[in-house]
Amino acid sequence: MSRPAAAQSLRRIFAAPAAIALLSIVGLVAALLGDGVYDILSWIGLLVPVLAIAWALRFRRG
Repeated sequence: MSRPAAAQSLRRIFAAPAAIALLSIVGLVAALLGDGVYDILSWIGLLVPVLAIAWALRFRRG
């Protein structure tokens, strides 16, 4: 049985924001947990939203 087109499009629409939110949360929790590897993990997790914003501003339509 195939899924309705609306459900597939919602999943597709919210996949990137959900991934960015998850990586941000992982980065914030890693920053609270400790030093060393956690610092690197937190920098990577918190850099993703900044890169997404930079990408959106660079390639936005209009």
